[in-house]
Amino acid sequence: MTYGFVGLGQMGAPMARRLIGRDLIVYDARPAAMEPLVQDGARAADRLADVASASLISLMVRDDAQVDEVVTALLSSVEPGTVIAIHSTIHAATATALAGRARPYGVEIVDAPVSGGFMGAAAGTLAVMVGGTATAFDRVREPFSAWADLILHAGPVGAGTHLKLARNLLHFVAFTAAAEAERLAEAAGVSLTKLGRVVRHSDAVTGGPGSIMIRRTTAPLDPSDPLHDIMCHVRDLGEKDLSLALALADELGVDTPLARLSRARFAEGLGVPPGGVS
Repeated sequence: MTYGFVGLGQMGAPMARRLIGRDLIVYDARPAAMEPLVQDGARAADRLADVASASLISLMVRDDAQVDEVVTALLSSVEPGTVIAIHSTIHAATATALAGRARPYGVEIVDAPVSGGFMGAAAGTLAVMVGGTATAFDRVREPFSAWADLILHAGPVGAGTHLKLARNLLHFVAFTAAAEAERLAEAAGVSLTKLGRVVRHSDAVTGGPGSIMIRRTTAPLDPSDPLHDIMCHVRDLGEKDLSLALALADELGVDTPLARLSRARFAEGLGVPPGGVS
């Protein structure tokens, strides 16, 4: 398989580097971005159309407009049976529309956004969430393993993006919650550096928010469900500790709106009644 890679920025370059040793052709609008990969064995495409000779083409470009531009340019040149994988985080509707446009060419589109940052890209430990047909997924699974160690078939085209957006909602809301925690710690005279060390250490042990993401549905848990008592225990701990943190925030005059909202919705989010009622 000839592998094409378009877009050699902070994420694309280390992902493409993990493919060196295969028949790899790379393209970036900035020739300087291709040079280190070419020196190590990749082939440089003089123009985007040259990538069309690859049977699997990965795109890691900036946004919907660039994805549309690149796919449109490639469709006039690629061979039937080619798979184009979109790793950029875009609107799911863009991926589904492009899949419809590609179908008459015999080309499969998969939306395959990644999670794990440039560190994961360099280490080959990204997670990739693939939306596409089962046939396309079977074709990309082995090549993607060069730079990912979690490769999931999310469903049809668009599902990979839906999964990525849900994951990133948690990621960036958590950043806002982290800032709220820092304000509380700072007002209490606690070292923010030490707070960060404790958070990173304990999340590495417990799995952080992902540790409670084990239900198959967000519907309330039946009391007979084996998870019910576990989530009630989590609820009791969370409601207690959130109440203590909110009391400290009130004492110190720190605004903690996310913590207040979390306290009000904590039990509901776990699928159990509030206030220790089982």
